[in-house]
Amino acid sequence: MTTLQEIDLQCPICETSFRSRTVVSTNSFGGKRTDFHERAAGTQPLPFLIHMCLRCGFSGPERCFTEDVEVSPTLKERVWRELAREINTGSNPTGSEKYEAAAKVAEWRDMGPRYVADFLLRAAWCAVDEGDTEAERFYRRKAAWKFEEALASYDEVGPDERAVLTYLVGELWRRVGDLATAHTWFNRVHNEVTDIGTQQWVVDSAKQQLNSPREWFG
Repeated sequence: MTTLQEIDLQCPICETSFRSRTVVSTNSFGGKRTDFHERAAGTQPLPFLIHMCLRCGFSGPERCFTEDVEVSPTLKERVWRELAREINTGSNPTGSEKYEAAAKVAEWRDMGPRYVADFLLRAAWCAVDEGDTEAERFYRRKAAWKFEEALASYDEVGPDERAVLTYLVGELWRRVGDLATAHTWFNRVHNEVTDIGTQQWVVDSAKQQLNSPREWFG
């Protein structure tokens, strides 16, 4: 099961102090989907790995709520202008909403496309658990574009990670129904492999999803 605990945080944008729940321990007994979405048995941990200030909308992992986080005037202005107005004070934000906000904050902080893409991918995973198909497709597309941007830069992704991310882009496009684009990315995987001994599983997974897709690993 997933164990949660309450923590005290202070927003670096508006200096509001608030309580949030975070993950102490979890498990992977729920299996892993072929887009690397690892599920726990019981409560899913993802929504509790990201935190949101309900006054201004600033969002991020726990480390973003420390005193040494750099906050530029531009970041502060964008958070107030674009995130604060989206907050529904009558309800708690969903996991996907928190990850989407965290992705925006990461982009405004110039954290790089790979970092932003990871938040968007997790927003898609949360949308799956929330049963929101439209949001899931929206976040998958945005994540795929950001991962593509990261792969195109060559500075964002290490050589040993390129095959896995290339496979992931293909799987994201497959899951939104763009099979032509998915096949293009799956067919690129073997060209990105740096060590076939440790990365054969990536090549095999790409072939599997190309020819006879499955939803879960294992």
